[in-house]
Amino acid sequence: TFAEVAEQQHVVRPVSNQLALGKVAHAYLFAGPRGVGKTTIARLLAKALNCEKRAQGSAEPCNQCSICIDSNGGRFLDTVEIDAASQTKVEETRENIIENVRFAPSRGKYKVFIIDEVHMLSTSSFNALLKTLEEPPAHVVFILATTELHKIPATIISRCQRFDFHRIPAKEMIERLQTIATNEGVEVDADVM
Repeated sequence: TFAEVAEQQHVVRPVSNQLALGKVAHAYLFAGPRGVGKTTIARLLAKALNCEKRAQGSAEPCNQCSICIDSNGGRFLDTVEIDAASQTKVEETRENIIENVRFAPSRGKYKVFIIDEVHMLSTSSFNALLKTLEEPPAHVVFILATTELHKIPATIISRCQRFDFHRIPAKEMIERLQTIATNEGVEVDADVM
């Protein structure tokens, strides 16, 4: 849930407000170091956008409807996750994204494309993606995630709502790990943390 996300409230709060008000952007850009929650928040946003039983005025997905269950299991077909590090060519971008956006979502309200490590796309791939970002279908939301913002063309950045993620301080990370270990019933030596 969004409430469980640690140390990224400057991102969670505005995204949650957009969901609660029903006024989401057509494209998001999540930038920041590795391991700070970019993909987690992208998946949460995708799940919440399509949740069948999300309470009116709330951002939190219900985690009980069939869409939430399939999303949690990575089986929801209207959320398409692409690892740009392994699919950099323009042909792959056209096949996985440009051709796919034309089709309406199969079960949800939105078809959500999460493109991880988007900075790895080739120049030709960025140009192909730009065309779609300029005139996106109403049923499509893009969430681009990157660890190297400086490699993203300005034309792409300008068409996205940008959120910069921060490093999680060691103290908060240790507290979070202790909470998770306790919840999982695992004993962890303090020296390990």
